[in-house]
Amino acid sequence: MAHRRRVTVESSSSLDSDADSDFSLASLHKTSSTSPAENSAPSSRKRKGESSDDDNDNKAKCSKRPQSQKDLKQVYEVLITTMSDNIHLGEVQQVVITAIRAVDLTLGLRRIPAGFHVAVVEWHERILLPCDPSSKVRVSVYASFELGPMLCHGELLRTFEISVGELLDRSENIASFFVPLLPLASSDTSALTLKTDAGHCVLARYRRTQNSSDLDQSINHFERTLDLCPMYHPCRPAALFNLANVKFVSCQAEQRHLDLGIPISLFQDALDLRPVGHPDRPVTQFHLAIALLSRFAKQGFQTDVHAAKELLNEVLDVCHPNSHIHRAALLAIETSALHLAASIDAHDLGHEWPAASMLPLSPNQLARKAEWCLRTDDPHVLDEVISLHYDALGYYNAMHPCRGQLLNNLGIMLSIRFERRGNAEDLDQTIALQREALALHPVGHKDRSKSLSNLAVQLSFRFNHRGNAEDLDEAIALGREALALHPVGHTDRSKSLNNLANQLSTRFDHRGNAEDLDEAIALQREALALRPVGHTGRSSSLNNLANQLSIRFDHRGNAEDLNESRENLCCALTLLTQHDPFRLKVHVSLAIVYLSFHCSGLDGSGSPGEDTDSLNAAMCHVKAAANFVPGGLLPRLRASLRWVRHADQHRHSTELEAYGTSMQLMDAYMSATASVSSRHSAMKDFPSTLAVDAASCALRSGDVCRAVELLEQGRTIIWTQMTRLRTPLDTLQTHSEHAAALTKRFRDLSSLLDRPLASHADGTQSVDVEAADTRYRRLVEDWNGVVEEIRKIEGFSRFLLPLVFADLQESAHDGPIIVLVASKSSCDAIIITHTQPPTSIQLPTDYKKLITLVLELREAIGKDASPKGNQTALIKALRKLWNEVVFPVVENLGTFAPRGSRIWWCPTSLFNFLLLHAAGEYRANGKSLSQQYISSYTPSLTALMRACTRQDRSPSVPFAAIGQNLPAGASFTLDCVEPELELVRSLLPPPPTVSFTKITSVDATKSRALCTLQDNTWLHFACHGTQNFDDPFKSAFLMRDQPLSLLDITKMDISWHEFAFLSACETAVGDFATPDEVIHLAAGLQFAGVKSVVGTLWKVNDATVQRLVEAFYKKLCGDGKMDSARAARALHQAVFSLVHDKENPMPLDQRIVFIHIGA
Repeated sequence: MAHRRRVTVESSSSLDSDADSDFSLASLHKTSSTSPAENSAPSSRKRKGESSDDDNDNKAKCSKRPQSQKDLKQVYEVLITTMSDNIHLGEVQQVVITAIRAVDLTLGLRRIPAGFHVAVVEWHERILLPCDPSSKVRVSVYASFELGPMLCHGELLRTFEISVGELLDRSENIASFFVPLLPLASSDTSALTLKTDAGHCVLARYRRTQNSSDLDQSINHFERTLDLCPMYHPCRPAALFNLANVKFVSCQAEQRHLDLGIPISLFQDALDLRPVGHPDRPVTQFHLAIALLSRFAKQGFQTDVHAAKELLNEVLDVCHPNSHIHRAALLAIETSALHLAASIDAHDLGHEWPAASMLPLSPNQLARKAEWCLRTDDPHVLDEVISLHYDALGYYNAMHPCRGQLLNNLGIMLSIRFERRGNAEDLDQTIALQREALALHPVGHKDRSKSLSNLAVQLSFRFNHRGNAEDLDEAIALGREALALHPVGHTDRSKSLNNLANQLSTRFDHRGNAEDLDEAIALQREALALRPVGHTGRSSSLNNLANQLSIRFDHRGNAEDLNESRENLCCALTLLTQHDPFRLKVHVSLAIVYLSFHCSGLDGSGSPGEDTDSLNAAMCHVKAAANFVPGGLLPRLRASLRWVRHADQHRHSTELEAYGTSMQLMDAYMSATASVSSRHSAMKDFPSTLAVDAASCALRSGDVCRAVELLEQGRTIIWTQMTRLRTPLDTLQTHSEHAAALTKRFRDLSSLLDRPLASHADGTQSVDVEAADTRYRRLVEDWNGVVEEIRKIEGFSRFLLPLVFADLQESAHDGPIIVLVASKSSCDAIIITHTQPPTSIQLPTDYKKLITLVLELREAIGKDASPKGNQTALIKALRKLWNEVVFPVVENLGTFAPRGSRIWWCPTSLFNFLLLHAAGEYRANGKSLSQQYISSYTPSLTALMRACTRQDRSPSVPFAAIGQNLPAGASFTLDCVEPELELVRSLLPPPPTVSFTKITSVDATKSRALCTLQDNTWLHFACHGTQNFDDPFKSAFLMRDQPLSLLDITKMDISWHEFAFLSACETAVGDFATPDEVIHLAAGLQFAGVKSVVGTLWKVNDATVQRLVEAFYKKLCGDGKMDSARAARALHQAVFSLVHDKENPMPLDQRIVFIHIGA
């Protein structure tokens, strides 16, 4: 097997020169098709045939030898050593090149490579030479592009022919000579290598000719190369780097500066795969830094400068000061001035600007920017100001007199962002910063009162969100101390009065002490008196005083308080500009006050609850708050949920509109949340029954179609957002040139958003986390902009908008779907057929009964589970399920589905935890669902539509059996795994119908399982399975080294996959906290693209698995045919055969543990 070892002489940057060649790193072009993964790491070991003088020894040390640009204008030198000392040219010889030494590269290259990594190359491969000494062989010189696993041959620098005799003569003498050698007839190269070579070739030609079609071809080649390098492929980082480089060149050439986020994210992906110590990490960091600086030059995001600075400093830390990469990084830092306009380019770093440009803004400049944040809702401005403050904190140390001011202001900015986006980390960080600021402002310090006040406000905020009374008491104590430092006449007294009043009012809500509320109102009146008309804080004081008067009215019923509250709020609204974010809060306050009028009857009606004018006014104001864009996404979402709550409580005509608005805002808010795990966590902060309550509202109004639409829009939000990024666009791409360009842009941005964010270790600097989150939000905004542009194209006006019922009805093409709706107002079933209007059935149960039934089923599983056990508790629960839920549906199915046909259940809310497929009377001659229909499940209608989309099948089915009998951390071995996989093999049709792959035991690692999962469209898992209820995306199949998690699976595109059998415990169990998100392994595989999945609801014993697997595969493919659409019927028949096996009875809970999901 051939291996190469390269020793770096010199590292460099991507600097411009006047010549044409383009290369990154140097290496050899070898003659075999050895996998790139077989290349070893760089080595500095001395080898036979090398010179041992000091000069040559220095050349064999990584990036250590000083070398000027002038020194580079030399030629290669090589040393070729043969296998033996005695060469006989009369016969075929086998020559081994053991060492090739390149001394001083020839300059004349437009882009100097990432490192002059051709110093000494070890080449352990036999090359057959012709017998005749006069025979010619071809010698080619290539420049490689990476030190890690070699992705391609590199860029061809020169090719020439030489006779065998002369070649062997040169093996004894060092001379000016180019390397390495190849026989004229080289072996076939892989598609990966060919695509990469082609990409570099046309890119080099583009640099010579500036023909844009060459650039497009290069991009196409590198994109195809990346497609050939799935996750965990050893050449994926090099493929990402190459694509990033050409994308960056394209952005620069075509002045598409808004698209710079694409190459930046690709460079970042490559960097993530090149950890500390990787030989190609410095060059990747350098290129990423240059791209960030380029974007800063065009768009002015200070976070880009900081990130670039961090990257370049790390390059400086690891590279020798005399290396070219070190000098290039230093030059990049020196040239990253704020006024470099549009001049930063990856190929032009020749001018110098002052290094002082890297200094942060002054504290006063930052303070002005912070004040601007208070007057705008632009999220980019807020993120930018926060990043600028973090940057400044790194410069102004604890001894600097301005650090306290920076800490205070940064805390305020984070607090504002917390209010608008709800990230709890922002709030905790705010309090930590304010505590640090207070420590810098001891008693007697002029800024102590500000620090006291700010810390008190943040503690009060945290109490509102977490309810820790200690936070509130500390806030009030700090507020009183701050007020004492602002005596009458002090310019900041009104602020301290206002803050302390709000904190006392909050404590009244918590403890009910009337003295707190009276004191709060008195303090607020004093604050308002200090803020006359024209004062910037007057509207805030009016709103706060109004809220406290409204609270006192609720407790004492004094009409004067309520009237004064409304007057103050109306006045506050008139003082605010049309785009002031504070208007949202005033609208919400007015809604609360008008509701008080409506409920009390004080506004002229005389009777509580009859004043429709006040109720309509309340709904008008809360609707205005929900639709007020400058107010920020999270406050709007919270206002919309308040609108839902009040409209539902009073059965107002805007109730259905309120639900629709809430779900739109929920979707938008979740899409701006960076990771799927954080989205799931954020979902817990909002009502889990929003979608089902909306559907119930639509059903009450008689609009069954709208109920289905709202359910589909408001459920499985996380999955829906993930699948949007993988939307097929074939029709759009062929529509027009503009549409094709938008298609490409959409795919690029979707690819960047679809990749997982790097997890941040506990020690990660806040500024780094901040920069990553900011980049993600920019990408989301760009993606949304492209979607809006696509919707302007004729025929695409509803692109990625929620589907209407006419579209959703297509999901029932193969059989009726029963959607079960569980809300606190009613429990209903909706039968959806392919052509007829939907049918709604009110079920004879309610939400409380469903809770009881769910608990009964959970407790019954496993009780009396021996073969002879009656499992009476389980039978009783399944009988109740039949009577209250399933039988009323079956009664209405007769006209839609003949006996023995397939039906699909789409449960919501609590229905997700009921064993619908197993419902029955369980008595002699009793009825059951399984006697009449074949049940499947689907998490959503859209998921079923995707699963039912048929694709051309391969003539040979690639089937993989993945088993793990002893995963990491396991205390015992699963003895049944290996026999089960062999059983599956024996039951499948032989080749060529099925191409069978098996990985198990030590081979079944996470990475190997991922590769196998990617390469095979039919899968059978036999292993431990775990459901993580705290973070469902960490639910996993347990492999030998580490878990294969649901999150890992969601990263993959397996949209061509047909079937998966999950012979593991708890693979189809949802999360009680967010039931309508349906987050479990089986659903995850279906959403990722697998059309048909068999999973388990609880622990399954070995005997059950063996018997069911055998029966299932006999029914599925016993006739030699492989069709995933037969899986549901095969499972149904397999269970039926086990039920009627009187000689070997099986416990009821084991007969019903497996379910089918999908098509």
